[in-house]
Amino acid sequence: MNHGLKKMNIILLGITVLIFMVSCATTEPTSRTSSEAQGLVDRARVTFGDFMRDEQYTWFHDHLKEAYGLLIYPQIIKGGFFIGGSGGTGVLVVRGTGTSDWSQPAFYTIGSVTFGLQIGGEAAQVIVMAMSRKAVDSLLSSSVKLGGDTSVALGPIGIGAKGNITADFISFAKSKGLYAGINLEGSVVNVRDSLNAAYYGRNVTPADIVVKRTVSNEGSAELRSAVGLAVK
Repeated sequence: MNHGLKKMNIILLGITVLIFMVSCATTEPTSRTSSEAQGLVDRARVTFGDFMRDEQYTWFHDHLKEAYGLLIYPQIIKGGFFIGGSGGTGVLVVRGTGTSDWSQPAFYTIGSVTFGLQIGGEAAQVIVMAMSRKAVDSLLSSSVKLGGDTSVALGPIGIGAKGNITADFISFAKSKGLYAGINLEGSVVNVRDSLNAAYYGRNVTPADIVVKRTVSNEGSAELRSAVGLAVK
């Protein structure tokens, strides 16, 4: 093999390796992100089930039919999102025309959550009920600060808990099976665009997912069914 041909083969080999490396770099993160998104949806279903089985959350059970939407965070970690704060990633599902007709999940982060003294650990499961159309509409923007243009309140805890609560968002939290004192006032909820894109295979907005409903993923069927059955 002459020197020129040998040099050309080396160049072609280098190009092939480069193309392979670029391909891996661009496809593997998408695959991982898609898997992460599905895992989050599955954990949201488990979290919802945990709250539904817990008799301490009877107010949540009794008023679930009144909710326009649910933000479900399987895990909010103390100090795990912003320095000096707390946060996590979860999903939003929105009720349609019927109580059992719930949207596909849209992905959101939450940051700067304040953990109260009651909390029994460094992490908590959190469900936030969107109790007004205004609450749902606020979540259609890229970012919303709870307690700013929208009001947020802690939901009552305990067997037979009663009370008339008027707020756009009502939050419930638990840590290690116990009530967790978590204050969402001033917390920032952001759209997680990368997970939305990975889960639905293209760039989509929250409005595309929960209002227009132009996309779907069969992996969310169990979560949507669980919420739908709970509010019948």
